[in-house]
Amino acid sequence: MSQGRKNPTGAGAIIALLILAGTILGGLMGQPSIGLLAGTAIGVAIALLLWLRERGR
Repeated sequence: MSQGRKNPTGAGAIIALLILAGTILGGLMGQPSIGLLAGTAIGVAIALLLWLRERGR
């Protein structure tokens, strides 16, 4: 029935959590904007890695 297809892994929650974590950590260090950008960059990088891994299957 499923013909060997697997459900893709969603990365939206990972991106959202890393954005929040980056903003909080950046805020504690006095640089919330840099924390937001760093959290976004790391979240997007992880999402791309997950996408590339799923694409190869």
